[in-house]
Amino acid sequence: MTLVAELPLRGAGGEPVDFARTILSHGVAELPPNRVALESRSLETTLPVAGGARSVRVSAAGAMLRVELMRGRVGARAAQTLAATTAHMFRLDEDLSAFYALARDDRALDWCAGGAGRMLRAPTVFEDVAKTICTTNTAWSGTRKMTAALVDNLGVAAPGGRRAFPSPEAMAAADESFYRDIVRAGYRGPYLKQLATAVAEGTLDLEELNDPELPDDEAAARLLALPGVGPYAVAHVMLTSLGRYSRLVLDSWTRPTYGKLAGARGALKDATIERRFRRYREYAGLAFWLYLTRSWVDEGLPV
Repeated sequence: MTLVAELPLRGAGGEPVDFARTILSHGVAELPPNRVALESRSLETTLPVAGGARSVRVSAAGAMLRVELMRGRVGARAAQTLAATTAHMFRLDEDLSAFYALARDDRALDWCAGGAGRMLRAPTVFEDVAKTICTTNTAWSGTRKMTAALVDNLGVAAPGGRRAFPSPEAMAAADESFYRDIVRAGYRGPYLKQLATAVAEGTLDLEELNDPELPDDEAAARLLALPGVGPYAVAHVMLTSLGRYSRLVLDSWTRPTYGKLAGARGALKDATIERRFRRYREYAGLAFWLYLTRSWVDEGLPV
């Protein structure tokens, strides 16, 4: 291991960052090329750099976020890229102090103020959207297989053989038979190719969705217009990738899980669930997600 960077494990508002809860913040966070090690509380991933890719291990060392190169060495420019990408993934530029102020007055969520709430995101919005499409209408095992096939067959290799998530150009160049026979993406295959082609050709800029001046409703509308993206995928991408937390991710897992935790005797209406978290305003979706996933650090991600 070669040390690449050490970054203060603090948010933009000076609030602490709970490293374990970040790497276990949602299921997509552990899809390839990421590998979450529960025992060592570390994240291994392969990231693009100029001219290739490098595999790194990210861990917490006291109040610092430690980024180590797993194989070989890199120059100063690549080291800066890896540090900047890691900081982006862990949302170190985000200020959650307003959310923590609200959570401290809620007995069910006051524990969050210790640093929970950062959703680990991919280096690009494109990667998060593509992975979210792979979660729709399938078992988690299917999502893992689809994502692994994309990485293993189209991703740039780093020293040691691990691969980064493929670029839009690489995914656009793959033919439909690849998505059908290798990725086994089913109806999602054409959507993935269309998405990648639009980004590769420059007719679609998903990274614009990170613009804080862009209203949530506009960001949601742009996502909903994408191939293969419906209301669930919109809410998921906004929560996990864009840091836009107003919408609750309501699906076949979150609804019954909330009902069980809340002690409900039967199925609850979405409006009833939304009412519980209305006080969190622009953080309602984040509060809902943390309510559901408090046990994950002790138990690991559900599969």
